[in-house]
Amino acid sequence: MLTLNFSPFPALHTERLTLRRADATDIPQLYRLRSDEQIMKYIPRPVATAPDEIAEFLRLTDEKIASNEMINWKISINGDSTLIGTIGFYHIKPEHYRAEIGYMLLPEFQGKGYVTEAIAAVVNYGFEAMGLHSIEALVDPENIASCAVLEKCGFVREAYFKENEFYKGKFIDTVVYSKLNKGS
Repeated sequence: MLTLNFSPFPALHTERLTLRRADATDIPQLYRLRSDEQIMKYIPRPVATAPDEIAEFLRLTDEKIASNEMINWKISINGDSTLIGTIGFYHIKPEHYRAEIGYMLLPEFQGKGYVTEAIAAVVNYGFEAMGLHSIEALVDPENIASCAVLEKCGFVREAYFKENEFYKGKFIDTVVYSKLNKGS
């Protein structure tokens, strides 16, 4: 079974991006991200309605990072610490050497390859530093852009679950993508 330790918190760097731990200074941008109906359209979670909800979200995230249950990075462009999105591993299953990746990006930064770059860095960290064997992504099948970016990053569609979740009064479908660590 995996033994995880996210202390000290690992900052990741790519050609254009810095991925680091979010903190209270990021609340305005996180609120903007998580309160935007278009961004949250494909994410079956409540839309944030007040900045204090984001402070609580950060507190819970910090607790889960401290207990090595998840890890979540803020995405920023090199040379500018402003949050443009988030990416992380949620639902880490150490006994199965598997974790679920998730990401969000502000609209004005979409379509520029930033998510692809961030996914590559986080997947590399998952396989190399964490020792994961596989990484999964759960996606709303109507989120064509997310499906395309996952495929571009080498993820393979594993499953299509019909009406497997109930959210906001209706049943929704889920597509599962995964990527295996070929070196493990």
